[in-house]
Amino acid sequence: MENQYYFTKYWRAYLSEMAGTALLLLIGLSIVIFLFAAETPMADIIPNVTHRRMLSGFLFGATGAIISMTALGRESGAHINPAVTMVFFLFGKIEKRAAMAYVISQLLGAVIGCLPLFIWGAWGESIDFGATYPGVGYTVSEAFWGEVITTFTMVSLLIVFIGFRSIRPFTPMLFPFLYSIMVPIEAVISGTSTNPARSFGPSVITGIWDSWWIYWAGPILGALLAALACSALAKRITVAKLYHFDSDRDGLFRRKGTSV
Repeated sequence: MENQYYFTKYWRAYLSEMAGTALLLLIGLSIVIFLFAAETPMADIIPNVTHRRMLSGFLFGATGAIISMTALGRESGAHINPAVTMVFFLFGKIEKRAAMAYVISQLLGAVIGCLPLFIWGAWGESIDFGATYPGVGYTVSEAFWGEVITTFTMVSLLIVFIGFRSIRPFTPMLFPFLYSIMVPIEAVISGTSTNPARSFGPSVITGIWDSWWIYWAGPILGALLAALACSALAKRITVAKLYHFDSDRDGLFRRKGTSV
C-alpha cells in the first residue's frame, strides 16, 4: 500500500518523464532519419557526412535541452536518461523508488516515441530507425569504451554545470554543443547513444539487439565514473533537475547540502 501511494502521489512526474523521453526519441530520431536515410535529399544539400553528423548531434542535443525547459521538464526534471537518473540517486537527490519509476517511465517513453517512426517507411528502414550497434570495422570492446567515454564526458559536464549557481541556468545549452562535437567523433564507433533508453526504443521496434548490452553497461559505467570523479560537487546540487531548479511542487526531489 505504501508503494502504491508513493507511485500514485508522483504520477505527474512519472508521466512527464515518459512524455519527455518519448519526444526526445520521436523528434531526435526523426532528425537522424531525415539527415541520413538512403533517399534523403540532405545527402545532396550537405554532402559532407561529418557536417551532417555535427548537425544531427546539435539538433538531438537541442531537442533534449528544449524538453528540459518546458512544463514537462519543470514537472519531472527531464532526466530522460537512466544514466542521469542513476547519478541523481547516487548523489541522494531522488529516492530509490522514484529512481526505479523514472527508469521504467523512460523505457516506456522510448518505445512509445519510436512507434510513430514507422511513418518514415523505407527512409527509416534504410538506417534501422536509428538503432545503435557497433560500427563497421569496430569491435564490441571499442564500441563499449566509446559509450563509456562519451557518457562520462556528458555526465561530468552536467554535474559541473548544475553544481555551480553561476552557470546552472545555462545547463540546457551544454547539450547541443557537446553532442555536435561528440557525434562526429564517436558515432562511427558505437552510434553515440550515451542513453540506454535512446538505444532501447529502436531495438524494440526493429528487433535489432546487436551487442545491446554495451548500451546499458557503457553509459552506466561512464555515469558511475563521472559521479565518482565529481563527487565533491554532490552537495552543491540542490535538486534532481536539469532546469527549473526552484520547482519541486510534490517534494519528490530531495535537496541536500549547500548550493553555491
